[in-house]
Amino acid sequence: MIRRRRLRVNETIRALVRETSIQISDLIYPMFVVEGENQKNPVESMPGIYQYSIDRLGEELERVNIRGIKSILIFGIPEHKDEVGSQAYNENGIVQKAIRFIKKKYPDFVVVADICLCEYTSHGHCGLIKDGVILNDETLPLLADAAVSCAKAGADIIAPSDMMDGHIHAIRTALDEHGFLHTPIMAYSAKYSSGYYSPFRDAAHSAPAFGDRKTYQMDYANVKEAIREVKDDIEEGADIVMVKPALAYLDVIKSVALETDYPIAAYNVSGEYAMVKAAALNGWIDEKKIVMENLIAMKRAGAKIIITYHALDVAGWISNN
Repeated sequence: MIRRRRLRVNETIRALVRETSIQISDLIYPMFVVEGENQKNPVESMPGIYQYSIDRLGEELERVNIRGIKSILIFGIPEHKDEVGSQAYNENGIVQKAIRFIKKKYPDFVVVADICLCEYTSHGHCGLIKDGVILNDETLPLLADAAVSCAKAGADIIAPSDMMDGHIHAIRTALDEHGFLHTPIMAYSAKYSSGYYSPFRDAAHSAPAFGDRKTYQMDYANVKEAIREVKDDIEEGADIVMVKPALAYLDVIKSVALETDYPIAAYNVSGEYAMVKAAALNGWIDEKKIVMENLIAMKRAGAKIIITYHALDVAGWISNN
């Protein structure tokens, strides 16, 4: 008789033969930075997550450092928004200031700069608008300017999340022309138009003022389209590709992993985080078990990098174990 249970008899043996694991180095922790002073604003729909002004950002960075996390993703909430999202590419914008602060305080941190206009436009869309239509080509130079301004501030990785066609080529060209040949691009390649983003839009104040983003973000019914998007981004110069969201898109992560050997990032998004937190706070689930099972599923599907709001907790659990 074949007895496969011999390799399951205790935790030490199970660990010896375990196929998939989570390391602290796999994690990127997203953070929200807001204008003003002495600001630590709770995001009500994301328990445990806050918006920080730069003068208080050090508190969270210290926790990140203690937990051993070395990679963070920065989102900015500007004081003023306009039709063209000018604060996204202002060299003294909130994200640019935050990047300089972080790199001065923790120079060994890898700072990932999200590049998009939605947090900075008065209409909340990811590109310029004319007569209710998102202008793809006209938006590309602004995204390129935003990327260059963040690279100048010290960003280690540029992460365009806007889903404009041709944006990776435009950004790669601009970075190279400004001497940032060695700055990688982590492309939000397969970013779906998803209901899982609502808590993030609370945190980043980025909900669209009209309509939705279905004309530029992907239809969640499609997988083959995701492969085309990934291949396009790689051809245009992406160094890392992303699938967003993660949990409902494990099949997409797997499909992408079968098509490319480029590193894949999975974004464990705000709605996924909020659902787990709500259930845990109500005592319905064991938070640690569920979170680790979810993240292992992402790794098992083929992700190398996991962007998650659970990162601080996960790093603590890994260290304690």
